[in-house]
Amino acid sequence: MTENGPTRATLIALTALAPVSWGSTYAVTTEFLPADRPLFTGLMRALPAGLLLLALARVLPRGAWWWKSAVLGALNIGAFFPLLFLSAYRLPGGMAAVVGSVGPLFVAGLAAALLSERPTVRTLLTGIAAALGVSLVVLKAAGALDPLGVLAALAATASMSTGTVLTKRWGRPAGVGPLALTAWQLTAGGLLIAPIALLVEGAPPALDGRAIGGYLYLALANTAVAYWLWFRGIGRLTATQVTFLGPLSPLTAAVIGWAALGQALTPVQLAGMAVAFGATVFGQLKPRAQGRRRGTTAVPPNTGTNSDGAPTAITVPTAATAPTAPTVATATTAITVATAPTAPTPPTAPTAITAPTAPTPNGP
Repeated sequence: MTENGPTRATLIALTALAPVSWGSTYAVTTEFLPADRPLFTGLMRALPAGLLLLALARVLPRGAWWWKSAVLGALNIGAFFPLLFLSAYRLPGGMAAVVGSVGPLFVAGLAAALLSERPTVRTLLTGIAAALGVSLVVLKAAGALDPLGVLAALAATASMSTGTVLTKRWGRPAGVGPLALTAWQLTAGGLLIAPIALLVEGAPPALDGRAIGGYLYLALANTAVAYWLWFRGIGRLTATQVTFLGPLSPLTAAVIGWAALGQALTPVQLAGMAVAFGATVFGQLKPRAQGRRRGTTAVPPNTGTNSDGAPTAITVPTAATAPTAPTVATATTAITVATAPTAPTPPTAPTAITAPTAPTPNGP
């Protein structure tokens, strides 16, 4: 328990740094980067980070992993980034974040189909609570919902959820670490975004020192490191656990808006933050506590160090060496049966005694 507990807690904390970092994307984009260039921003996040990690990993995909990396890169990066920015530009009051907060429910359904991870009532209720909490935090004044924006938000959530589950299902090739897997996906996603950005937004804009600093932060900390931690966590945690860390992104964005941009937090928003954060923690601890409880009650009696003697004791009755002794008893039963026939033999002797030979002398 001591080796599983701290290791799992540390792994969850490190994986949580990814959505926490992503929560700073909005503030960096609005304060440091050129306006109205979402595709170029997505390209600058993905491709430089992917090429940097690829140079560090020095490993290229082989065999089926060429197309698997392309699929995962499209789902997690290439399609997700443009759809996310499109929904954020077209939906009012953080509605894109609300739609994205139902990601745990998407992942729960996909994990049941692809990973045989059956969703529990607890998981579904926790997912609903997370979405409710995020909606209380980010929803502002009501506005008209753009159908294209809603579809883009749903598609972005479905894309990232599918990529998360497939990353968990396919794992990694033998001898390949999460750094190389992250590099493959970021590079593939960036190459997918590049032609779309050029066609839709045209040539890259002129960049000043402030914009260069913002793009460096997004490419290095916000993307290279964050996605490496994210894919590393997917490889070691369940898909549902990882996706329940997602609500930390809009919560971080709200905190940064309050601390750095002077945005006020209402009591309703604070209550929503408490609900969403509680759902995130609950989504991590409850399944793990259940797993430990099942492991300590069921596994040790069969495989524990001290319990190996117990199975030996159980094996003795099962070995039925004692039933071999009853075989002797069976022989004894046979002897008893033989003794019983011997007892009826004396009545045969009385038959000889009652022979009329003795009365015959007395008769004459």
